[in-house]
Amino acid sequence: MLLTLLGFGMVMTFMTLIMTKRLSPLVALILIPIVFALIGGFAPTMGAMMLDGIRKIAPTGVMLMFAILYFGVMINAGMFDPVVGIILRMVKGDPLKIVVGSAALALLISLDGDGSTTYMITIASMLPLYRRLKMNPLNLTCVAILASGIMNLTPWGGPTARAASALHVDPGEVFVPMVPAMALSILALLAVSVWLGLRERRRLGTVSLPRSAGSIGPNPYDAQRDEEASREHLPLEGENAESKEHWRRPRLLWVNLALTTALMVALIMGVLPLPVLFMIGFAVAIVINYPDLAQQRQLVAEHAPNALAVVSLIFAAGVFTGILSGTGMVEAMSRGLLAAIPDSMGPYLPTITAILSMPLTFFMSNDAFYFGVLPILNEAAQGYGITAVEMARASLIGQPVHLLSPLVPSTYLLVGLAGVDFGDHQRFTLKWATLISLVLMAASLMLGLFPLIGRVAG
Repeated sequence: MLLTLLGFGMVMTFMTLIMTKRLSPLVALILIPIVFALIGGFAPTMGAMMLDGIRKIAPTGVMLMFAILYFGVMINAGMFDPVVGIILRMVKGDPLKIVVGSAALALLISLDGDGSTTYMITIASMLPLYRRLKMNPLNLTCVAILASGIMNLTPWGGPTARAASALHVDPGEVFVPMVPAMALSILALLAVSVWLGLRERRRLGTVSLPRSAGSIGPNPYDAQRDEEASREHLPLEGENAESKEHWRRPRLLWVNLALTTALMVALIMGVLPLPVLFMIGFAVAIVINYPDLAQQRQLVAEHAPNALAVVSLIFAAGVFTGILSGTGMVEAMSRGLLAAIPDSMGPYLPTITAILSMPLTFFMSNDAFYFGVLPILNEAAQGYGITAVEMARASLIGQPVHLLSPLVPSTYLLVGLAGVDFGDHQRFTLKWATLISLVLMAASLMLGLFPLIGRVAG
C-alpha cells in the first residue's frame, strides 16, 4: 500500500508542479523521484536505480541527438523547402487549411511508426508557417501527437508488438481488424483539426501572403517575417535569412532526398539499431553537404542547443523511470488498480482494459503496462470467454493519451522543436487525446474487435 501511494503521489506531484510551472520538467524529473525514494527509505539503492534507468534510456537519447543533427543538416541544406513552398501555395494563408494540412502531413509521416521522425519532419515543415501567421503552435503539437498516437498502432510502431508478445498472439491478427477503427479515429482527428483551424481563423482571419511566398524556393516564408518573429529562434534553423541562404545546397536536393529515403527504409526494415542508423546518416549527410571542417563545426554548434535541451530531458526521464521501476512502485500501482476492480465487473474486462489503458499508460511505461499489467488482466478475462487477441486490441485504446506521458521521450522532442511549454502542451492536448481514444474504443466495440461483455458467465 505504501509503494502504491508513493508511486501515485510521485507522478501526481510531478504533473502538478510542471503544469503549474513551479518547476521545469528537467528539474522535476530529477528531484521529485529522489525525494519520494528518500521518503520510501530507498536511499542506499537509489543511485543504482537511477543509473539503471539512465542505461535503459541511453540508446533513445543517442538516437534523438543524432536525429536532431541529421535533420538539422537536411533543413539547413534546404531539403524541405519545396514541401514548404507547396504547402504555402495550397493553404494561401488560411489557418484552417494549415492546421488540417499539419494533421495530414503528420499522419502520412507517422506511417513509419517512429514518433521522433514524425515530429522532426512535421515541425520543421510547418512551424515556420505558424510563426509567419502568428498562429498558436500548440495546435501544431496537438495534431502531430494525436496523429502519431493513432498511427503508432501499426505492428512496427511498438505497442501492438508489445501486446502481441505479452499475450503470445500474432501481431497481424491484432492489428489488421483494427484498421477500420483507426480510419474512424483518423476522421475524428481531422474533425478536431478543422475545429482548431476554425478557431484560429476566427482569431486571426485569413492572411494574404505575398505572391513570392507561394513559390518553391529557399525558405519563402522568410521574406515577409515580421520584426518580432525575426528575433525568435526557430528550432533547427539558422538565425536569419542570410545565414540560411549560405547553408542551402539546392544542387544536392535529390541526393539528400535519396539519403533520407534510404534512412527511413533502413529504419523500418530494422537493418541496424536506430541510434546507429542516425549516427551513420548524420556522418554521411554532413560530409556530402558540408565537406569543409569549419562549416561542420559551425553547423554542429548551431544545433547543439536543440540537441542538449532534448537529450538532457531524456536522461532526466531515465532517473524518473529508474526509481519508479527500481523501487517497485510500478508493480504496486498495477496491483492496486487491479485490486480495485470488483469480481462483478469481470465480464466487462475488455472495456475496463480499454479505459484503464489511458491512465495506466500515462502513469507508467508501455513496457510496464503491456508486460506487467496486461497479462494479469488477460488471465482474469479468460474465464469469461474473452480471447487474448481481444484483450490485446482493447489494451491499445489508450495510446493517444499515452504519448502525453512525461515518460515518453519523443514528446520532449516535440515540445522542444516547437518551442512550447510541456505543461501547456499537456493541458491543451489532453482532452483531444481522450476524445480520440474514446472514438477508437467506440469504433472497436461497434466493429466487434472486442466485446462489451464476456460471452461466458463467470
